[in-house]
Amino acid sequence: MTRRLSDIPDGDRVFVDANVFVYHFTGVSADCSWFLKRCEQGSITGLTGMHVLLEVLHRLMMVEAVLKGLVSPGNVARKLREHPEVVKQLSQSEEQAEIVPRMGVGVISVDDGTLAAGRRFRSSYGLMVNDSVTAAVARQEGIEAIATSDRDFLRVSGFRVYSPGDIDISRGKKR
Repeated sequence: MTRRLSDIPDGDRVFVDANVFVYHFTGVSADCSWFLKRCEQGSITGLTGMHVLLEVLHRLMMVEAVLKGLVSPGNVARKLREHPEVVKQLSQSEEQAEIVPRMGVGVISVDDGTLAAGRRFRSSYGLMVNDSVTAAVARQEGIEAIATSDRDFLRVSGFRVYSPGDIDISRGKKR
């Protein structure tokens, strides 16, 4: 069962998935921005993983390149690989990713033990690698709540999934 980000009780510890940051930084979700403001104010303890920050940076880099008109939409990662001179022009995404720890969200390192623990989530629940590592980090840290618009976490037992109410998580689009 999915719940809304606004339903997270004060004092809860919540693992923050990449899409929450991306929706905040791109202005797509006021719910994500409000949730992150609650983390910054200390009413919720937000935690994320280094692997999530890397994913956020990657996705924001692609958004920035398209918004600046440096590449056209469609297979943006390939276009950036083929044009490293474009990558050199991107800085906004770097600045946004660097802000996360100052937003009251702690960043948890991922080591080879965490990667191995992720295998259990891949084999038991069919999660992709980053999601399986997210589940492993959250479980290792004793975190039972995940802020995400990713429906795949609904398959994992033992987690409460909180999603932005202004994003249709069945389609990943703004309501």
